[in-house]
Amino acid sequence: MNRTFRFISRFASVAAFIALAAPVLADPLQATLYKNPQCSCCEGYAAYLRDNGFNVEVKPTNDLAEISRKAGVPEGSQGCHTMFIDGYVVDGHVPVNVVRKLLAEKPAIAGITLPGMPMGSPGMAGTKTEKFVIYTVTKDGKAPSVYAEE
Repeated sequence: MNRTFRFISRFASVAAFIALAAPVLADPLQATLYKNPQCSCCEGYAAYLRDNGFNVEVKPTNDLAEISRKAGVPEGSQGCHTMFIDGYVVDGHVPVNVVRKLLAEKPAIAGITLPGMPMGSPGMAGTKTEKFVIYTVTKDGKAPSVYAEE
C-alpha cells in the first residue's frame, strides 16, 4: 500500500509540473510585421516582441501605407509599421500587454493602432512623456474608439 501511495504521489507531482509548465512550452505567437526598409525602430519593436515570446517575421516593403489602408487602419491613425497576428492588425508601437489583451479578449474588431511614433514606446528611443492612446480599428469603417491607454 505504501509503495502504491508513493507512486501515485510522484505521478501527481509530475502531472502538476507538466500542467504548470504547459504555457511556457506552448508555441510562441506567430506575427508578420511589415515595415519600411529603412526604418530601424521597427526592428527594435520586432526585437521587443521576440523578447516577450512572439515569433515575428519581418517583411520590408515600400507599400506600408497601402497595407495599413487595406487592413482598415484609417490614414490619420496609422503607425510606424503594420503587424498581423491571429487574425488582427496591430499598427504601430503597441505595448505587448495591450497586444496580449487583444488576443485574450478577441473583440469583434479588425485590430488596434497606436498612431505615429510616440517617444518611449516599445522600439522607440527616448522617454515616455505622455499616455499612449491605442485605438480600435473597426471592421465596418466606423470611427475608431479608445481601446486602451498606457
